[in-house]
Amino acid sequence: MPVKRKKNSGIIRLHNAVFYAYHGVLTDEQNLGGKFEVDVDLHCDFAKGAKSDHLGDTVNYERVYDCIRTLVLEKNHFLLESLAGSIGKGILGKFKKVDSVTVRVRKPGAPVKGVIDYVEVELTETRK
Repeated sequence: MPVKRKKNSGIIRLHNAVFYAYHGVLTDEQNLGGKFEVDVDLHCDFAKGAKSDHLGDTVNYERVYDCIRTLVLEKNHFLLESLAGSIGKGILGKFKKVDSVTVRVRKPGAPVKGVIDYVEVELTETRK
């Protein structure tokens, strides 16, 4: 579902942040861990930052990365959906300039009985 944008809105994207974590339903996933990849699309108003060229007038993506890293590593989740929701809610809670966020979480080599590159979930959280 496309996200409705404000007139001066834009997207800041962080693509393919990679973490080693212990998410999953299976005991091996919880004990051995694995690689997780995260993308976020931060929908926000660019007008003030575009005019001022000042970091304080936009979303600091280094701080967003730190927030994602903390959320991925601090708590283990059984489901990718739960992890993605935690990231989305965490970003909206911490970054007031973000109107909505789309989060994609990938699990390369997910344990399925077949050959796949990865399993991915995507969700969009919108500020109320």
